[in-house]
Amino acid sequence: MFRFANPEYLALLAIPAVMVGVYFVSRINRRRRLNRLADQRLSDVLTRSVSTGRRLTKFILTEVALTALVLAMARPQMGTATVTNERTGIEVCFVIDVSNSMRADDVSPSRLERAKLLVSTLLQRMKNDRVALAVFAGEAYPQLPITNDYASARLFLDNFTTGMVTLQGTSMASAINLGRKSFTENKEIGKAIVIITDGEDHEEGAIEAAAEAKDEELSVFVLGVGSPKGSKIPMPEGGYLKDRNGTEVVSALNEDICRRVAKAGGGAYFHIDNSSTAQEQLQSAFSGLKQADTSASYTDQAEQFMAVALIAFALLLVEVLITDVRRKKISKKDQQNPKE
Repeated sequence: MFRFANPEYLALLAIPAVMVGVYFVSRINRRRRLNRLADQRLSDVLTRSVSTGRRLTKFILTEVALTALVLAMARPQMGTATVTNERTGIEVCFVIDVSNSMRADDVSPSRLERAKLLVSTLLQRMKNDRVALAVFAGEAYPQLPITNDYASARLFLDNFTTGMVTLQGTSMASAINLGRKSFTENKEIGKAIVIITDGEDHEEGAIEAAAEAKDEELSVFVLGVGSPKGSKIPMPEGGYLKDRNGTEVVSALNEDICRRVAKAGGGAYFHIDNSSTAQEQLQSAFSGLKQADTSASYTDQAEQFMAVALIAFALLLVEVLITDVRRKKISKKDQQNPKE
């Protein structure tokens, strides 16, 4: 199928069209001015050295070349081609806590939004890595399979909200176990599970799950978000979250469980605050993982603009080589007796 990738540039075809009109108008005006200055015979002598046909040929070549250049800018595409991006990197699965406690605003603007900002910034800086996204609360659910498509990853990330997972709670074991299933089968590449949570783990088995991940040569990093001092949890309808007794709930970051899980998983624990420290620490940790081939092949429209551009430049070269002067020289008789 034939198409233009950037059809907006086709509007520039108006330039060659306008030039046609300008050329013929200027040619007529030039002839009129010459006729006013000399009689017909003298005019013919004065213009005998100029080839009207060659001048027209040069103009046509220029017009066709400009048209071809505009078409090249519009990127004509026809057929398909397999594109392979050769690169090396790592694989990372981000699993983000979306339990109600992540609404707490002891970091700005909230724990969840701060976590999303950190991951989004990391995605913007990644080039050759593959990433997967998942969410968890009392259970864990995949959101985006392992991919090189960072734009899609950021789009999915923007839609993460508390309440996405019906079963509330914070099951880090479920998050780690889901992360273990999120990677490719490539044994040569470094793989990391990044758990971002406030550490209020109400389920058991997180340390055991992290140890099993380490045995599978996966590194488990835990990023704790929030304050150990605790904070109330704002509700969308106003006020703060209350327990069954009507007491306002105070959620505090449990750094102890976060550190223990990270240690068991052979990774590291980093604290997310209002600075970029945790992001920089995690990036540094990623650089220590084993890099391997993350090449991706995909089918894309075959570009034809290069062929069109070469035609344009060839036409311009021919136009330069053609002169508008006749090869036949003016005779001495015509030069000495122009009025006879």
